[in-house]
Amino acid sequence: MINAQLLQIVIDASNDGIVIAEREDKDLPLIYVNPAFERLTGYTRDEVLYQDCRFLQSGDRDQPALIAIRDALSNGGSCRETLRNYRKDGTPFWNELSLSTVYNPADKQTYFVGVQKDVSVQVKAQQRVAQLETQVAELKAQLAVLKATSGSNKI
Repeated sequence: MINAQLLQIVIDASNDGIVIAEREDKDLPLIYVNPAFERLTGYTRDEVLYQDCRFLQSGDRDQPALIAIRDALSNGGSCRETLRNYRKDGTPFWNELSLSTVYNPADKQTYFVGVQKDVSVQVKAQQRVAQLETQVAELKAQLAVLKATSGSNKI
């Protein structure tokens, strides 16, 4: 069995943000964040402990991913969603959140654990590809119009 000290070292060494929220309180306060969370968000542990993690969305609460996250939180399930969060300095970043429910031996929901990975580079690349695909489609449409009009002017 892994001892608690080794487990703490491993979690602290993770490159991904790891948070634990308490299920008993309706606001789901954070009771643990690892150093990677602090690096990712710019918030210190002392600034976020016992707060609901919704502060990471700032006022950006209409994101479709939040529906699945809320569902997992209320039903004790798990999910993996990508959502836009905001660092302490206000800059946005894209966060792939893997959320899992922790149960006690009596099968009661006690905690939620979230693993956060910054996927901003990947999301921006996907957005750029979509933008380029739109531009290519527009150029093809313009080319088709040019071919059609130049073909009808032939003698």
